[in-house]
Amino acid sequence: MKAELLRALSSGWTKVLVFCIALLPLAWLVWGATTQTLGANPAEALIRSTGDWTLRALCVVLAITPLRIVAGLPPLARLRRMVGLFVYFYAALHLAAYAWLDMGLDVGAITKDIGKRPFILVGFSAFLLLSALAATSFDRAIRTLGGQRWRSLHRLVYLVAALALLHFFWMRAGKNNFTEVAVYALVLAALLGWRAVRFIRKKASERTNSKREQL
Repeated sequence: MKAELLRALSSGWTKVLVFCIALLPLAWLVWGATTQTLGANPAEALIRSTGDWTLRALCVVLAITPLRIVAGLPPLARLRRMVGLFVYFYAALHLAAYAWLDMGLDVGAITKDIGKRPFILVGFSAFLLLSALAATSFDRAIRTLGGQRWRSLHRLVYLVAALALLHFFWMRAGKNNFTEVAVYALVLAALLGWRAVRFIRKKASERTNSKREQL
């Protein structure tokens, strides 16, 4: 069973399938907008839905490494870059929907809003960090920066996750609706906690090996 799963994940068609699945939320939103089935406030629905799918895609991309290591599925690494770019794609749609539908593409008003409302500032900061990660997600950037610096830069995704969660929390705080916030917080805490534990164990193992070499 595992061998079949590994073969499937290694197939070129897997990327095509994941690409199509990642576009389904956009297709649903476009369909809803054209058929006017997004509810009483379609603009708000588009803004919030693109934000929700950004956070969901972020959870997926952060889950790839733990799943790859724990389940022993190395081919999953092939999907991480593409899923990460879809995080940026939906974040860009989220920002575009806000700028167009909520602010009428008024740059001055958008700038004032970013400075005036903390949750907008936090969300915009997360987008800027995501922009840096998306711009350096290609092989040429890795060669230019060097592996170590590239890895250090892309660890900013953990800060992006924290900022995205804070943005979501402040947005829902106005309506005292924290159920979804708690779910995302638990998921992200588990994914980041797994990395923290693995890092601590790795450092402890390195110290133990270093002491053995000194004996």
